[in-house]
Amino acid sequence: MSAINDLTPAEACVWRAFPRGEPVDFRASENEDQALGDPWGAERTIRASVLRTLLLKAPQEEGEIAALKITGARITGELDLNYATIDAVIRLRHCQFDAAPRLYGAQLRQLDLSKSVLPGLSSGTLRVEGALRMTDCRMRGPVRLGGAQVSGALFMERAEFTAPDDSEPVLMLNQATIGDDLWAPEMRAHGQVRLTGASVAGRINIQDAEFNKPDGTALDAQNLHVGAHVRARCVRTLGRVELRGSRISGRLDLLHARLSHPGDTALRASSCVIGELWLRGGDRLEGALNLRRSHIEILTLEPEMLPDQVYLSNLTYTALAPHEPAERRLPMLERDGDRYEPYVYEQLTAAYRHVGDDDAARLVQLAKQRRRRTTLTWYGRLWGYVQDAVVGYGFRPLRAAVWLLSLMTIGSIAYGLEHPRPVQGGAPDFNPVFYTLDLLLPIVTFGQEPAFAPDGWHQWLSYALIITGWILATTIVAGVTRTVSRH
Repeated sequence: MSAINDLTPAEACVWRAFPRGEPVDFRASENEDQALGDPWGAERTIRASVLRTLLLKAPQEEGEIAALKITGARITGELDLNYATIDAVIRLRHCQFDAAPRLYGAQLRQLDLSKSVLPGLSSGTLRVEGALRMTDCRMRGPVRLGGAQVSGALFMERAEFTAPDDSEPVLMLNQATIGDDLWAPEMRAHGQVRLTGASVAGRINIQDAEFNKPDGTALDAQNLHVGAHVRARCVRTLGRVELRGSRISGRLDLLHARLSHPGDTALRASSCVIGELWLRGGDRLEGALNLRRSHIEILTLEPEMLPDQVYLSNLTYTALAPHEPAERRLPMLERDGDRYEPYVYEQLTAAYRHVGDDDAARLVQLAKQRRRRTTLTWYGRLWGYVQDAVVGYGFRPLRAAVWLLSLMTIGSIAYGLEHPRPVQGGAPDFNPVFYTLDLLLPIVTFGQEPAFAPDGWHQWLSYALIITGWILATTIVAGVTRTVSRH
């Protein structure tokens, strides 16, 4: 009990204020920088052992609500509250800690470390009945909150996280449960932030935040569960953003974001379920975008933000915004290396049909057939080129009419200038137009072709028209069948 018997004046002041929940402010001015706490003398220095004894053993005053409310103190030694159960509110603001507090397995009512400087925090499986505040904190070592349960909100506005050793994350919230919002706009993390398996009942706000780990994963949020929105506007990342397997009920808002991981994946949101994904208004992603196997109700993708590698296989979305011509959307389907993924074309087709743009849907289907052609054998590719040239794989039906009129004109002129001889007497009057149609149309007959026999080069022209007619008819039937099967 020596910590009670030899209290310094500063410690005695805190000891007297605690039972009544009175605040104690050691600052010389409200604008002083807590990071410059080294010259702070004994008049504002408190031993961590005194605080521990105070929280665990100090007598209560009847009719008063005890609370530890200290501002502007230097706390020396290690504040060890492992597995402790503390009913009093703890507020240590604008303080400087010489050692990382240990709160592993502790149960607290409320914890406020706002604007303090700490060499880290060891608080795995911590339980907080109210809010946990680290607003404007400067953490100089790893913050371990894995498995923590915060019934209220977690506040980390403008907090800064660094660590001398980058072998472990600077902020660990893996498997943490937050009953309200995670509020961290403008936070700075120089090292990995880990949110794997975390659950946030409300919103996540990391607008204007920075995540920096150039050689690895800057934000690891695999299997993250969010009950509302993730607001990440203007976020800046250097390193991978990993969201694989996450569930975000509301909107993942990445407007004006700058995501960079050159030579690797900048954003992986594969196997996710997301209400809305907004990716527009920012710089072009430096690194691959992976949305494979995800289900997104409204996908907002701006073509200018898409990188050279985009992985979309088995991605499902109901609506695609903003509405862009098919020519601007098709390149993103062809950035998955040399792989042909028919599903991505079908999904884009469905999105255009969802908004009633059938012309764009047909253009996507035409692009699909052309991409498929590259995977065929040489004779399959040859037949594909014929179908494409003649009727655009059935999605350009007017081409058939152009071909038919062109061939009919050629034949009519050729046979009109030099009539073929009649095969037998009593032949009908020769008509070059219907004679040409008899050659071109393999099923329909006008009685002209069997009654006349061309000679010389006219005979070779007739063979060419017959063969061309069969090819034209076959491609039209194949194209129409393909088109009808899509409706």
